Amino acid sequence: MVTPQPDRSEVVPHWPEGSLPDRPRGRFWWLKWVAGVLLVALLVAEGVYLWPRLHESWTALSEIHWGWLAACIVAQAVSLSGYGRVQKQLLRAGGVAVSQGKSVSVVYASTAMAVTLPAGQVFSTAFTYRETRRWGASPVVASWQLAISGVIAGVGLALIGVLGALLVGGSVSPFTLTFSIAGLIALVFAVRYVTAHPNSIEAAVRWVLVRVNAMRSKPADTGMAAVREMLEQLESVQLGRRDGALTLGWSAVHRIGDLACLAAACYAIGAEPALSGLLIAFAAGKAVATIPLAPGGLVFVDATLIATLTTAASISASQAVAAAFVYRGVSFILVAIVGWIVFLFLFRRHQHEDLEFDVELERSEKRALHESPAAENTGLEGPERERSHRKKS
Repeated sequence: MVTPQPDRSEVVPHWPEGSLPDRPRGRFWWLKWVAGVLLVALLVAEGVYLWPRLHESWTALSEIHWGWLAACIVAQAVSLSGYGRVQKQLLRAGGVAVSQGKSVSVVYASTAMAVTLPAGQVFSTAFTYRETRRWGASPVVASWQLAISGVIAGVGLALIGVLGALLVGGSVSPFTLTFSIAGLIALVFAVRYVTAHPNSIEAAVRWVLVRVNAMRSKPADTGMAAVREMLEQLESVQLGRRDGALTLGWSAVHRIGDLACLAAACYAIGAEPALSGLLIAFAAGKAVATIPLAPGGLVFVDATLIATLTTAASISASQAVAAAFVYRGVSFILVAIVGWIVFLFLFRRHQHEDLEFDVELERSEKRALHESPAAENTGLEGPERERSHRKKS
């Protein structure tokens, strides 16, 4: 017998041609209007405050020192190159060989996404993850690289802020600075231990899973297969002493280069900021930039830089406005332009191949994990895994 099919005309409503149903308002629909009003109010207040000084700022910009402007651009390029080295070094520790050119190109493209798109950090992280997977990184190695580089960059920024407060004579004690540096070094050693002893992680995770599964009335070994698969990928990561030291060194280059860019921007318009205030302004501006209020921290970062340069770096308000304009023009606008150009020329084609690539990559990794070690290379484009043939540093 043939089962009668339901009449879909009774299930799916038909709307008159040219009309759409009214979408119900969300509970917090008014929040976007409040945020818009607050943003406009902030812009107006900033304009009223800065208007008397804009003429002086324009004069400072019209008399800009081109040599310092060139140094500002070079310093920002060095900063991004340093971050590319951090990414390259961490991937190398995971057995993924990538050239500096490819690593830096991803840094430029991902930075352009982060500073120009709404929720740019999400798109930037997803883009970097996908490209590192194309280079041959496993899901664990790709995620590990993103997490560790972010943590090291965050700790480095905190150290700059602490050092600035210490130099300005704040309440920060030398013990706090020493403790922060020791914490960063301890983080590297902890990562080295975890990657060198994945079995210790398995025992700890098993202990937790057994109790969680008991609470959920499920078999004790539920989820352990996925954990073992992740640990097999983690075994490919060998962060030796050399890799750890180079990672910290290139991370310092990344932060110091960006800080030098801000200093050169100040000198380019004729200002001479105090070092302590420069450190505080830089740390404050970067901290505000992490708040997802506007793409690239537009307005908020600029206001923070102007306020902190004026109060902490001992330069005039007109000079602070001009210095912030130069610094943001290089680190925000110029980097975004270069990053999108790099994306259009090198990565635009990848976006049309993502689904097919992901499916084939998933199949190849399952064959590599469940069939035999000989199936590790499956014909996908990517570097050869040579970690097992290298000496541990």
